[in-house]
Amino acid sequence: MPNIVIIGSGPAGVSAALYAARAGVETTVLTKGSGALDRAELIQNYYGFAEPISGAELERRGIEGAKALGVQFVTTEAVGLTYMDQLTVETLAGDFPADAVILATGASRAAPHIPGLAGLEGHGVSYCATCDAFFYRGKDVAVLGSGEYALHEVQALLPVVKSVTLLTNGSPLTASFPPEVTVCPEKVNAILGEERVSGVELSGGKTVALSGVFVALGVAGSTALARKLGAEVDGNRILVDEHMQTTLPGLYAAGDCTGGLLQVAKAVYEGALAGTEAAKALRKG
Repeated sequence: MPNIVIIGSGPAGVSAALYAARAGVETTVLTKGSGALDRAELIQNYYGFAEPISGAELERRGIEGAKALGVQFVTTEAVGLTYMDQLTVETLAGDFPADAVILATGASRAAPHIPGLAGLEGHGVSYCATCDAFFYRGKDVAVLGSGEYALHEVQALLPVVKSVTLLTNGSPLTASFPPEVTVCPEKVNAILGEERVSGVELSGGKTVALSGVFVALGVAGSTALARKLGAEVDGNRILVDEHMQTTLPGLYAAGDCTGGLLQVAKAVYEGALAGTEAAKALRKG
């Protein structure tokens, strides 16, 4: 039986799971736990509820409905997305091969503004260590991050590059990094370089010479995972077609990560469409 892996258990991810499961496709939802909906005190403008409902209760009901249809929920953190023989979601609990993947982890509400970061994307600033490590063999690079996602990128780089520096940008460490990794806890003032990355400037004026910076902030959200496979993005928004498919076959996105109205109604619709279209494509294939 073909299978679909959905990353994210918010309204977009659960809605996609409902429609994929109803279409007879084996469906797994990977979740880190409660998301933005859980933090909403009251939902007052959602169809079918005359009285306000808490975000946490609406989320609970949605997940219970998906479980009743046989959707499997796995609590873990997605840290990578690869494509060899097939799409595979890399998580802290192991790898999840899939015939189709739906990205539905919401949108990053806060991204640090670091001068030079956006302008040097593709010229020393990378979002995928697995994809790009080869181009930095024997060179000094840095990973921007402080958690499990950053650790995943560090582990992909260490066997290839000369050295890895961890730039926490002032955030506390939430993972244990190998001793050969140099940790810089300062804030990052700027990514340096004209044509290509030449280093970083830290608070206090200290500079570190580098050939590349790999961005792995917080957890691997939908946009970061899409970038890993080269799917087209526009800022923090994943570009999709009328079927909710990204620019890569088999990879779909739904909800806040596609931009537009950041509302439950929009997320549920896009999730339903992504689940339906992914299942339809697998039946045709």
